[in-house]
Amino acid sequence: MIRKIQLTHTFNDIICLENLLLAWKEFVCGKKQKKDVQEFSLQLMDNIFSLHFELSNHTWKHGGYQAFKINDPKPRDIHKAKVRDRLLHHAIYRKLYPFFDKTFTADSYSCRNNKGTHKAVDKF
Repeated sequence: MIRKIQLTHTFNDIICLENLLLAWKEFVCGKKQKKDVQEFSLQLMDNIFSLHFELSNHTWKHGGYQAFKINDPKPRDIHKAKVRDRLLHHAIYRKLYPFFDKTFTADSYSCRNNKGTHKAVDKF
């Protein structure tokens, strides 16, 4: 028998100020020295209220990406979204991850809490 799981979160749960603030707290960890994060945090509450307003009024549009190259350990092209968009990504993730995590098989390791590459290799 397949167990059906009901998603209970609404759009308003995702875009509420409380969730956006909690998402910011999680997002900013390890990024406080980044220039784009510092600029966003200078007007933090204005930026969060603005993002919430645009989402509430369905006028928000995803911004562009910053492209750059890294060598760690091999050369890669990276495309990074603007801070406000990454903040929204975190807000969505905070609400939807618990739902989707329950739907994955036990042998799904990518991007999951307490899983990852090393555990996948050990299991293999």
